Amino acid sequence: MSMPATSSLQRVLTTLSHQEPDRVPLFLLLTMHGARELNLSIKEYFSHAEHMVAGQLRMAEKYRNDCFYAFSYAAVEVEAWGGEVIFRDDGPPNAGEPFIRKAEQILSLEVPTITDIPALRRMLETISQLHAHNQGQRPIIAVVMAPFSLPVMQMGFEGYLDLMYERPDLLQRLLEINTEFCVAWANAQLAAGATAICYFNPLASTTMVTPAMFRQFDVPFSQQVCRRVNGPIAMHFASGRCLPLMDDLAELGVAVVGVSIDEDLRTLKRAASGKFSLLGNLNGIAMRNWNPSQAEAEVKAAIAAAGPGGGFILSDNHGEIPFQVPDETLLAISASVQEWGGYPLQWATQEP
Repeated sequence: MSMPATSSLQRVLTTLSHQEPDRVPLFLLLTMHGARELNLSIKEYFSHAEHMVAGQLRMAEKYRNDCFYAFSYAAVEVEAWGGEVIFRDDGPPNAGEPFIRKAEQILSLEVPTITDIPALRRMLETISQLHAHNQGQRPIIAVVMAPFSLPVMQMGFEGYLDLMYERPDLLQRLLEINTEFCVAWANAQLAAGATAICYFNPLASTTMVTPAMFRQFDVPFSQQVCRRVNGPIAMHFASGRCLPLMDDLAELGVAVVGVSIDEDLRTLKRAASGKFSLLGNLNGIAMRNWNPSQAEAEVKAAIAAAGPGGGFILSDNHGEIPFQVPDETLLAISASVQEWGGYPLQWATQEP
């Protein structure tokens, strides 16, 4: 049954209850595009909460976006631990050289205090200002890195893999302190006014590890995070595959799962039915070269595959839209959702 929605937040809440709102919600997870809106460099844009707030407000109206995305860059969590961040003019800031160079350094690591880190305080101020502007109209999505995925930035792939197989004692300690940081950072963002937490966990995807490794190395710590974080969690695999993990994710109690273009969306929707909602799965890399008709076709295909019955939020499949995706394409995606996303999706029942 189609239900009226009075705001983006209500539209999303109806969807998450596996009912049909007025239309499919659209989450354009835009970060760097705010710099373009304000004619700033990416580094300057991310250096001030006021800039990020202004960018999110403009983009929400311009693209009729159903969320505010209170996320700057993943390497902010490396910055929190004292690591280096490298800025560039045409893409997201990245972590510099791993700050854990020897496994034994893990013994002396201490969980950063959120309020001691200028970059984290800046994100909390961004969320607080968005919350004040928002007045409950749109969900504010904040981001944390999963304890199992963060070590890739802390010590690099090679060092992390060595740790898994050669030093299980130090691996346990690193995942424990990462869990404490993750919970504290998530709850600080919720306290500042975020509505939900996007829990990025690319290493846990079956693109990267086996389901058995996911259950051994990730699940014990994700269970803690899901239990201790004071708000709803969306597990996002950042374009990694997750179909074999659907029952595990249901047991964790996540509200939403971000899914990949590399898996069939209809199959994912059937597997998730009644367990959690799906977020995805437009191809952000290909999106850089779409024309408006291609954007419309991709939006229609995704809505037809996962939209019926609610439980689906249209988004990209990685969790961040590349800086190279032009406004024309983003506007075409938005217009296509307005055109084809209205419930009931009678046209979609005719799709194969």
